[in-house]
Amino acid sequence: MYTIYKKPDKDVTIERSVATIFNRRTEVGNQETLRLPSMTRKIIYVDNFLTTHGQTPTTGTTLVKLFAEEGYTVIPTSRKQNQALRLFDMLFTIVSNRLHSVVLIATYSTSAFYFAWLCAMCCRIFYIPYIPCLHGGNLPDRIKGSPKKAAQLFANSFMNVAVSGYLHKSMADQDWKCLIIPNNISIGAYPFRQRTHCAPNILWVRSFHQIYNPTLAIRILNTLLQTHPGATLTMVGPDKDGSLEQCKALAKELAIERHVTFTGLLPREKWVEIAAKCDIFINTTNFDNLPVSVVEAMALGMITISTNVGGVPYLIENNQNGLLVPAGDEVAFIEAIWRVIDNSSLCQRLSSAARKKSEEFDWSNIKVLWNKLFYSISP
Repeated sequence: MYTIYKKPDKDVTIERSVATIFNRRTEVGNQETLRLPSMTRKIIYVDNFLTTHGQTPTTGTTLVKLFAEEGYTVIPTSRKQNQALRLFDMLFTIVSNRLHSVVLIATYSTSAFYFAWLCAMCCRIFYIPYIPCLHGGNLPDRIKGSPKKAAQLFANSFMNVAVSGYLHKSMADQDWKCLIIPNNISIGAYPFRQRTHCAPNILWVRSFHQIYNPTLAIRILNTLLQTHPGATLTMVGPDKDGSLEQCKALAKELAIERHVTFTGLLPREKWVEIAAKCDIFINTTNFDNLPVSVVEAMALGMITISTNVGGVPYLIENNQNGLLVPAGDEVAFIEAIWRVIDNSSLCQRLSSAARKKSEEFDWSNIKVLWNKLFYSISP
C-alpha cells in the first residue's frame, strides 16, 4: 500500500517521489487531484505544543492544522510546560483515545527521545498503530547510544517517517521500514525577491541553543565588519539554554552591539518582513535534519549559506541553490559571504535556484504523501 525507499537519491525531486508513490489520480482542470477514500481513524499527534509558553512552533504545530483542514480528526498532545506533566498528558491522551486511532510520535534525539519511546510502548500495550516522525538531527547517534530502546521504538512501528534521506539511511541501515515525507511550507506565504546582488545584511533564524552554534554568527559578523563596516546581523528566535545571553555578551565584548539585532521569538509574518531587507541567510548549526527555516529562507530568494551537517546536503546542493561549509568553520563562512557579495551572477543564480527548490516542499505536494500513508492504514 505504500513505497519504502531503500536508497533515496537526494537529487530526485519531491514531484517525482509523489509520482512514484501514487498510481491513481484524476485530472480536474489543470490540477491533479487524488481520489482516495478518507481514513476514519483519529490521529493522535504527540509533540511539544509549547508556543503559548514562548517556544518555537514545531512541525507538529503546523501539521495538526493542515491535517484538520484535510478533514481528519486530530488530537494534539501536549501543551503542558512541565516535563513530567507533559509526559503524563501524552500517555493519558493516547490511552483515553485509543479506540480507532493512529498515533504520530514526534521523535527527537535529545531527552525527548525517551518520551517517544514511552509513548510507543503505550501504543504497543494497547495495540494502537503508531508512526514515529523523525526530527532529531543527532538521531543516528541516539540510535547507536540506545540500540535496544531504538529497536523497540522503530522496529515495531507501523511505519517510520523521515523528512530527508539523511535519517532514512539510519533506518535502512537497521532494516527498519521508512518512508520519506519532507517538511512542508505554504509557498504562497513567502514572497520571492530575486537577489541580483548581495549586501552584507545577514539573517539568522533558530532557537538559541548550543547545538545550533549561535555564537558563531556573532564571530562571523565581527570578522566581516573588518572588510564591510556596514554589515548587519539580525538574529530571530527564543532562548533555550542561555545561549541568547552568551551571544549578547559576546557582541558587547567585541563592541559590535549596534550591528546586531536580537528580536526574540517572532511569528512567521514578522520575520518574513525582516527577511525582505536582508540578502544572506546563515545556518550555523552543528546538527540538523531538514530545517524548515532554511527552506523558508530559500523560498524568499535569500542566499543561503549553511553547515553541511545531517540532512542539509539533501536540501542544499553546494554552488547550485546555496553554499555549504564545514561545521564550526568561521573562515569558510566568511569566504562564502565574500563570494556572493563580489559575484552578482552567482548571487542571482543561487537566488533563483533556491526558490525553485523550495517549491517542491509546498503543502500541495507533501499532503499527497501523507494521504497515501494514512490510506494504507486499515480502517
